[in-house]
Amino acid sequence: MRNLEEIRVDIDAIDKELIELFKRRMNCAKEVGLYKQANGIPVLNRQREEEILDRIQQMGGEYGAYARLLYGNIMELSRSLQHNMVHSGEALRAEILSASDKLETKNVTVAYQGIKGANSHEAALKLFPEAQLSNYPSFDDVFEAVDNGEVSYGVLPVENSTAGSVSAVYDLILKHRFFIIGALDMKIDYCLGGLRQSELEDIEIVRSHPQALSQCASYIGRHGFEAQSCANTALAAQDVAREKRLNMAAICPYKAAEEYGLKILDNHLQDDKRNTTRFIVISKTLCIPENANKISLCFSLPHVEGSLYGLLCRFNSLGLNLTKIESRPSAERKFEYIFYLDFTGSVRDNSVIDLLSQLSEEMPDFSFLGNYCE
Repeated sequence: MRNLEEIRVDIDAIDKELIELFKRRMNCAKEVGLYKQANGIPVLNRQREEEILDRIQQMGGEYGAYARLLYGNIMELSRSLQHNMVHSGEALRAEILSASDKLETKNVTVAYQGIKGANSHEAALKLFPEAQLSNYPSFDDVFEAVDNGEVSYGVLPVENSTAGSVSAVYDLILKHRFFIIGALDMKIDYCLGGLRQSELEDIEIVRSHPQALSQCASYIGRHGFEAQSCANTALAAQDVAREKRLNMAAICPYKAAEEYGLKILDNHLQDDKRNTTRFIVISKTLCIPENANKISLCFSLPHVEGSLYGLLCRFNSLGLNLTKIESRPSAERKFEYIFYLDFTGSVRDNSVIDLLSQLSEEMPDFSFLGNYCE
């Protein structure tokens, strides 16, 4: 048996040969790119790639699966090189480069879901303190208001640190493909609001939005309350004030309890005291602030082995940090999915805009959803 140093010397020599072969292969890929550019041939040829990978796996013998993985990455890199040569994604580049970097916050109307005192209302106030705020009954109504021009922007919750994603909002993002132009992480603190005549020991029923009920599940269980869901946390407070039942209370924000004249029976009900909800700002017009640091995309993937892995490798090769990936069922095709993806970065980085341009050519249903400040 050889010792470790002898083996490492052998590995170094092999690596030296491999890198020279890799450079030769990439030069060939460059030539292919020039030919495709001259003849108007698309960069991606999925059938050709699969034939090569199948052949490589067979040639790899006992290391066939590893060889396939290695060559899959090489092909991703070759394709990336060719995309840059043929200037892929020119329409997307033009849209991004022509976007305004100034977000209008005065003399605009902003939609939020719920009623005054809701978390979404507070988030809208924080994001647009000088705007006119308009409330709508549902998330879908907010999107429709933005779509038909009733308002300039919409403020919506997308994720909670305890209860997870707000799936209905993600579905609407993927349906409408509006731009995300801003975001806010807001600490959420719930109280138990009841009638002035009520005491904590009188309460048997609590009412709130399903997300709030989920965020306070342990508290509800400890007290043995019956949980009833409604459309909004502030609406729950309004219901309690209107129905005047001594045994009913709302799990709601403190501002909602104050707004509807409720007595605070208990404080800080959320299971996680660091409970935070992320809100986004949607718009039909793209705006990319100078200090934008978060990018959102959506796309579907071809039904090809390793397609998601190959995509993630391209982000990894640029040192880009993925912060979220969410899959939602496609509304048009059964048992197929649309992916929503967030990562840190700026489109003012040439390597990032190159990547987005490449993906826009390769990924079905691709949409650039925005580059904004987190």
